[in-house]
Amino acid sequence: MWTELKAPSLAELEAMAHEVFERLPEHFRTMCEGVIIRVDDFPTEEVLDELEAESEFDLLGLFQGTGLPFQSHSDVARMPNMIWLYRRPILDYWAEHEETLGHIVRHVLIHEIGHHFGLSDADMAAIEAGAD
Repeated sequence: MWTELKAPSLAELEAMAHEVFERLPEHFRTMCEGVIIRVDDFPTEEVLDELEAESEFDLLGLFQGTGLPFQSHSDVARMPNMIWLYRRPILDYWAEHEETLGHIVRHVLIHEIGHHFGLSDADMAAIEAGAD
C-alpha cells in the first residue's frame, strides 16, 4: 500500500490550495479579489535573504504585495498581490506533524490572506490563541 503513495506535485498542491480557497466564506474570498495564489517548491534566495531565513524550509508561505489597508486609489500600476505556498517546506512540516495536508495548506493560506488584510504575525497569533 505505501509503495503507491506519493507527494503531490506543484500542480496538485496548487489545485488543492485553490480548492481550499473556494471553500472559504464568500465574503472572505470577495475581499481577496485579484490576489493570485501560486505554489513553488521553495522561496527564492532573495526572499530567504530578505526574511533572514536560516533554511529554505523555514518558510511555508508568503504574501507579496500591498495589504488592503495600505492600498490607495492613486497607486500607479502596481504588481498584483500574490500568495506563495512553498511545497517542499509544507510537505516537510506535514511529515513531522499529525495534521492532514489539507489542514496545513488551509492554515498557511489563511495566514497569508491575513497579511493581505494587513494583519501582522502577532495579530494572527492573538486571533488563533483566542479561537482555542
